[in-house]
Amino acid sequence: MNIAVLASGNGTNFETIAKAIKKGYIKANLKVLITDREDAFVRVRARRFKIKEIFINPKNFKTRLDFDNQIIKILKNEKVDLVILAGYMRILTANFVKTFKNKILNIHPALLPAFKGVDAIKRAYNYGCKITGVTIHFVDEKIDHGPIIFQEAIKIKDTDTLEKLEERIHDLEHKLYPKAIKLFVEKRLKIKNRWVYIKNKN
Repeated sequence: MNIAVLASGNGTNFETIAKAIKKGYIKANLKVLITDREDAFVRVRARRFKIKEIFINPKNFKTRLDFDNQIIKILKNEKVDLVILAGYMRILTANFVKTFKNKILNIHPALLPAFKGVDAIKRAYNYGCKITGVTIHFVDEKIDHGPIIFQEAIKIKDTDTLEKLEERIHDLEHKLYPKAIKLFVEKRLKIKNRWVYIKNKN
């Protein structure tokens, strides 16, 4: 199975996924990284792992649809079976989601449907929540909305600073994301309505 990662930033989740594939935990090929930011550090990480990385400048396209269609073209050329969003800061068009229906995974640093969108960790912390966490889900046409694969909670401690909480959330992301990807690659995820069922390994 061929995997592509879309990312916009530092790329710690990208590196976690690349390591899991290199170790054989996820039996798949990480074919390409695509980023919308020229200065994204994730590009450096991709080069370290000798993974093809492509920067696509959104400013070169008139519409979001044109931009996404360029990515779709690349993904089809690379024969990509699964698209992983890892800190990708653009909203996918309906055409993109339709083209890769039930083949796009996203990770969100909150317990959806709470705190959708950007700065979820900070907003949960500033709200005074006692619990937050991580959600891994399939992507549909709505923001942070698709069927949920995994959710795991973290208690927000009285001693937590925002920075400490962010660190704990990221550690949990790095634990859960490879597990979800592994299940997809092994074809053990079944979607029925909004429920995701995990099939037993044969």
